[in-house]
Amino acid sequence: MTAPVLQVEAARIRAQILAVLRAWGMDGALAEVTAEAMVETDLMGVDSHGISMLTMYDAQRRAGQLDLRAQPRLVRDLPSLALMDGGANLGHPVAAAAMMLAADKALAAGIGAVGVFNSHHFGAAGHYARLAAARGVVALITSSARTVLMVPARGALPMLGSNPIAFAAPLRGAPPVVLDIATTTVAANKVKVYELNGKAIPQGWVVDAAGRAVTDSAAAMAQIFRAPGGGITPLGGAEQTGGHKGYGLGLMVQILSATLTGAAFSPLRNRSQKADEPDNIGHFFLALDPSALRPEGGYEEEIAALVDMLRATPPADPALPVLVPGDPEMRERERRQREGVPIPAALDRQIREICEGCGAPYLLHP
Repeated sequence: MTAPVLQVEAARIRAQILAVLRAWGMDGALAEVTAEAMVETDLMGVDSHGISMLTMYDAQRRAGQLDLRAQPRLVRDLPSLALMDGGANLGHPVAAAAMMLAADKALAAGIGAVGVFNSHHFGAAGHYARLAAARGVVALITSSARTVLMVPARGALPMLGSNPIAFAAPLRGAPPVVLDIATTTVAANKVKVYELNGKAIPQGWVVDAAGRAVTDSAAAMAQIFRAPGGGITPLGGAEQTGGHKGYGLGLMVQILSATLTGAAFSPLRNRSQKADEPDNIGHFFLALDPSALRPEGGYEEEIAALVDMLRATPPADPALPVLVPGDPEMRERERRQREGVPIPAALDRQIREICEGCGAPYLLHP
């Protein structure tokens, strides 16, 4: 039986996240940026990366891994390239700053790229892609990950994280095209959402060390986070269905986000990392100004025609029209603005416990 859920308005979720972050000692401006990224993610329907992440952040804070008072720091600044140090704080503030800096450079020089090291989890990559699109630039974002959970094609042990890729292309007078994907078949936090709701996961998401499917969500969480072998499949699943492509994309993300920036490769770092040491996650932000590539114009008209034609594609099922990336999230955002964000009972209990532990007021339910 599915557990009951609360429907909570976005303003209340934002206030709750802010109250917790401030009680933890996070700088006010950084807490605002973080809360905005988290609540926007919940509104988009990405429940795995919104307020539910407070439980993981609380565990990291208690372990001494996070420096919630650290400010993002610019380490290297070149005309079209920069490197930033996240200070071992949560990744949201440095990610927003890096994306804006990349956009600034693109608008000044046509292209801008910013790498980040010494960061932590930054939420949903698509949030920062949308920030860039609002500035009128095309964006590509990648991030390495702390948790080693992707089993490479032909492998029995996990070696990479979910290693997300996000891409955004602005549309004049309309929401941008936004692709936001893990390079695993599914993000680990989505398995967590299934566990919170007491639901079985689809076959092919998680496998054991022998490559057998695991569908019980609690068993899958144990397989991902506690078992020595097995884990989440690469995007595409088995090698025969394209899993080698997801594995290759995950490796590309690791190189862009961490090898280039000086951030960690988790399988190596985990051999010596102490419980109170930060994760040193890396991010990469690329921005392109369409008008620099097409000074004569035409980008706005052609991308509008492109998405219109795609949406007009005759559907195989009349009840399921063809969409472009970003459409489902914007539709869900409109619905959740009206109806509220679903908060499972298990997550509600966890938020209450976090509030009790840090002295923050509980605000989700009157």
